[in-house]
Amino acid sequence: MTTIKKLLVIEDEQAILKFLRSSLEDAGWELLEATTARLGLDLAAKQKPSVILLDLGLPDQDGLETLKTLRQWTSAPIIIISARGQERDKIKGLDTGADDYLTKPFGIPELMARLRVVTRRAEQRLEDAPPLYEHKGLKVDLVGRRVWLKKREIHLSPLQYDLLAILVRNAGRVVSQKQLMKEVWGEDRAVTPESLRIFVYQLRHKIESDPVRPKCLKTEAGVGYRLEAGDD
Repeated sequence: MTTIKKLLVIEDEQAILKFLRSSLEDAGWELLEATTARLGLDLAAKQKPSVILLDLGLPDQDGLETLKTLRQWTSAPIIIISARGQERDKIKGLDTGADDYLTKPFGIPELMARLRVVTRRAEQRLEDAPPLYEHKGLKVDLVGRRVWLKKREIHLSPLQYDLLAILVRNAGRVVSQKQLMKEVWGEDRAVTPESLRIFVYQLRHKIESDPVRPKCLKTEAGVGYRLEAGDD
């Protein structure tokens, strides 16, 4: 018996959707269709697709921003499908977190080959971080990019949120200082461990009931930081 896998297509061109629908369903894929970024993010969170096909030219949000949001909480393979075929667009998409890039127009045999490659890779990955994290009164919605402490919504700066999101995706595991600095600020920014400590200090004062005795965001001396695993 063939296992049916979910394929989320975030694409607003009906002709492309029809083309994919008729071909991929015959190949054993269950297609989920979204014509906007907002609907695509909602489906990705609720349905947990095996693979996501993402167009860059969406009506409500640039596809790269959608990709960045998806990568805050899912490790599902993402293949960009776009008419933007210049090398710089491909590099930007891959650097943002895409697993592959297909330039329109493309054929089904090529798409099927790319799907086989990314699904094989995905079998070796860790399970997704849950879109919703909760622990000791702290609640983080990675899809909506919202944070609450004891049911009161709190505001984080973009960098503070990016730092927290990385820790949520790795909840229960130590994340090294080097990895945090690279993922939050990028390799081109000169950020020191001391700067990171200041950001962690500021973040604790927003997400901890008692920042002096943190229950969520712990320090692993000389190594990095760990966000406690979420509540069962």
